[in-house]
Order: sequence, then structure tokens, then C-alpha cells
Amino acid sequence: MMPIKSKIRTVPDWPKKGIMFRDITTLLKDPIGLKLCIKDFLDRYKDMEIDIIVGIEARGFIIGGVLAYELGIGFVPIRKKGKLPAETESVEYELEYGTDTVEIHKDSILEDQKVLLIDDLLATGGTALAAAQLIEKLGGKIVEIGFIVNLPDVGGQEKLNKAGYKWYTQTKFEGD
Repeated sequence: MMPIKSKIRTVPDWPKKGIMFRDITTLLKDPIGLKLCIKDFLDRYKDMEIDIIVGIEARGFIIGGVLAYELGIGFVPIRKKGKLPAETESVEYELEYGTDTVEIHKDSILEDQKVLLIDDLLATGGTALAAAQLIEKLGGKIVEIGFIVNLPDVGGQEKLNKAGYKWYTQTKFEGD
């Protein structure tokens, strides 16, 4: 989708030298861009059997929350460790340098609930895989994982494919 891609800013050398950061804040602040993004997801998901949307901190909250509202279903956040107040389930996952942990409230997903998982960007796939594991630990079934941007050269799509997840992205940035 060229109109969506054209509204995403590239910030060179952030957060470190050699990285071309794909910044969706310019898409979100643009009323036409945001509408295109939401409309594309709504067109894709309106006829799928989805019980609840789970969004990954933080940009997945924005898109996931709007989609949940538009589809008339609930929304659940997946957050970084220590941010949720009630009893949680957690998964630790590998980063380029070290590990991180994501959490979800234990009572947020029901057994066999059909879940749409939303985040802004698919890069290495580590966060998305950890989030999917959390959902499945609670008994949820992943219908699909939706992203605005895919960075295919980083390898996340292969990880999701290998793990057997269905996924969708609105646009991609290949190479540098």
C-alpha cells in the first residue's frame, strides 16, 4: 500500500548508527494516513471470527484499540515487565543484546478465545513470538498477527512462518 508507506518517516542512524528506523508516528498524526491504515485492517478483519484484540506495547495499543472499537470487541494490552497491576503471565525472549520480558494479565484471555494480535512493526519477530506464546499459555488461539510495517530482511517473517502463525503487513521496507 503505497499511500501508507509514503506517510512513514525514515530516521537514519537511530537508535544507533546504521539503523534506518521506520517511524509510524508520522502515519498516525496524518488523518488520511491513519484512516487508510485502520480501513485496511478493518477490511481485512471485519469478516474473520475474532473474539478479542491483543496489542503489543506501545504502538500496538493505538491501532489495536481503534480496531477493537470499530469491530465492537474487547482489547487486551501486552506490556513490558512490571507495568500490569494484577496477576500476570510472562515470557522472556531474546533481543539482539540480552533479553526482555512481556506480560499479560492472567484473566485477560479465555480458553479457546480467537485472538487478533496487533503491533506496528515486524522486524526480528521476537516480541511477536513472545506475545503469541503468552496468548497461547492462557488458552487463546491466534487468528492472525497484524503489522503496519514488515522489515523482511531482518528475518521476523521467517520466524513467524516457521512457528506456523498466519500474519499480515500493510507495507514493507526492504534493504537499508
